[in-house]
Amino acid sequence: MHALVRFGTLALVFALAPQAVRAQEPPKPGPEHDLLKKMEGSWDIVMKAGGMEMKGTVTNKMDLGGLWLASAMKCEFPGGAFEGRGMDTYDAAKKKYVTVWIDSMGTQPMIMEGTYDKEKKVLTMVGDGPGMDGKPAKWKSVSKMTDDKNMTFEMYVGDAKEPMFTVTYKKK
Repeated sequence: MHALVRFGTLALVFALAPQAVRAQEPPKPGPEHDLLKKMEGSWDIVMKAGGMEMKGTVTNKMDLGGLWLASAMKCEFPGGAFEGRGMDTYDAAKKKYVTVWIDSMGTQPMIMEGTYDKEKKVLTMVGDGPGMDGKPAKWKSVSKMTDDKNMTFEMYVGDAKEPMFTVTYKKK
């Protein structure tokens, strides 16, 4: 008897599932995603940190139905190459931009969220990630889009008044 009830319940779930899936429209990119779309393409970068200057490249592509900006960074670094991957989107429910960053210097992702100031053309994100000592730390990034071919990115840790590093982007 229990097997018959389970089978009937399972059959009902499978019969109704396609209707529920069809009833829910997939999300579509909104005007906020246009900001991310402007970042698509190949970029040459210069990273400045600790009195050093490192060069590299970033490739950005809108992905997953135009909802996410997928980024791949490669950069020369003292002691070897540095690679990173990012996924950025606009979360309509939170009304905030969201980013997830992973790289070759650790196994913990950095997750940040923030807002875009249209007048200043500045995207400010805050969040948590591993600190230089491996312990959780507060991070803040400030991205300035001076025009469609140039950007700057500053990363702050804790309550620092000066950025830990700065990256300048020039579109190829």
